[in-house]
Amino acid sequence: MRVRIIAGEFGGRFIQAPPGSTTHPMGERVRLAMFNSLGETVRGARVLDAFAGSGAIGLECLSRGAELAVFVERNRVAQRVIVENIDLLGVDEKSIVIKTTVSNWLESMSLTEKFDIIFADPPYHNPQFSTVSRLMGLLKPGGCMILSHPGIGEVPVQNGIVVVDNRSYGEAHLTRFRREIDLLSKHGP
Repeated sequence: MRVRIIAGEFGGRFIQAPPGSTTHPMGERVRLAMFNSLGETVRGARVLDAFAGSGAIGLECLSRGAELAVFVERNRVAQRVIVENIDLLGVDEKSIVIKTTVSNWLESMSLTEKFDIIFADPPYHNPQFSTVSRLMGLLKPGGCMILSHPGIGEVPVQNGIVVVDNRSYGEAHLTRFRREIDLLSKHGP
């Protein structure tokens, strides 16, 4: 299966997606709507593509001018596909591939790393909301996280994180969160 990069430097180019049902690549219409809602915030951003699958989301960000994309994926076939897609587009210097589960990565990493934009697209049969909630802790103040989920049940919540948008596209549901900016810590008491 092939996935098309929608816009930016690599707009119109195709990348590979892992075969079979190990991943569920986000449809082009959903990706287009998501990136339209993000607008220029992608340019210069540090991006985390959690549960990365083919890496299409992080690669779309790099195409649109992101500074860095970190891809976290546990599936070995998908990991190879991400690396091949990075090589195909020549963005190795702006890409980091983490080959483990998102939960294991969160356990092993320094939580001082912060991101402007986080995309979380866990398997629909196992949404891992506790892990997704922990990802929210990696958002910079004013940063946003987009969660793709099946729309069944509630979405995770965390203090200082607000839901700013919630949309459905067929079976895909996207919820956009934003980390509030703490004005007291920014300007003093």
